[in-house]
Amino acid sequence: MANQYFVFKELPKIGEKFTIENQAAAHHIFTVMRAQAGDQLRLVFEEGTIGLSEIISPADQSVRLIELLTDSSELPVQVTVAVGFPKGDKLDFIVEKSTELGATAIWSAPFKASVSKWDHKKLTKKQEKLEKVALGAAEQSRRQLIPKIQLFDQFSRLTEQFSDFDQVLVAYEEAAKMGEKSMFKQALTELSANQKVLIIFGPEGGISPDEIAKFENLGAKMIGLGPRILRAETAPLYALSSISAYFELL
Repeated sequence: MANQYFVFKELPKIGEKFTIENQAAAHHIFTVMRAQAGDQLRLVFEEGTIGLSEIISPADQSVRLIELLTDSSELPVQVTVAVGFPKGDKLDFIVEKSTELGATAIWSAPFKASVSKWDHKKLTKKQEKLEKVALGAAEQSRRQLIPKIQLFDQFSRLTEQFSDFDQVLVAYEEAAKMGEKSMFKQALTELSANQKVLIIFGPEGGISPDEIAKFENLGAKMIGLGPRILRAETAPLYALSSISAYFELL
């Protein structure tokens, strides 16, 4: 089975010879995987088009486009996952798994209960690291796009984005405790193909009443995620899996 790589270049014509110029992709294909002439690759070009390509020469990293592939691996709706800054490397895990499960974008911001405190320099380095995590996960899971990673330095930067979405949902622990079971399903039934939904998850300490009030004042809907209380790194995966099952399997 041909491996898949993002090459960050415009789509060539069928039969056209071209060079893989992206250093990360070229290194993995020709140095790590030791690909040989005649081997086939799935290459993702700009705008998410996938082309089956054949290696011509490993020496000059040249390949030829054989055919365009029409299969799609993207969710029918555009899901942005936003989480309060979690502890340690949990955000790495969330980014990797949310990418595999189809998130369009993954955001994180400081909530009142967030233990992690990152200044501008640390945020920049963390975002660069997470972008690499997302790229690797997108290639492994055969995505057609790499989720956009955005780390906000202030809570207000997150709420300023609400108007960009058709729906904003907040996974609220208290809603789950009170047995709320219908809002998530109802929200999914109201979504149409290509619409944009933002789902917000708190850090380990949860979401404060003040933050909930802010979300509600901006029109967000509080949802429960079943009868069990999920960890900060588990809840986004539950939500994405549920969205995938609803739109792709049912």
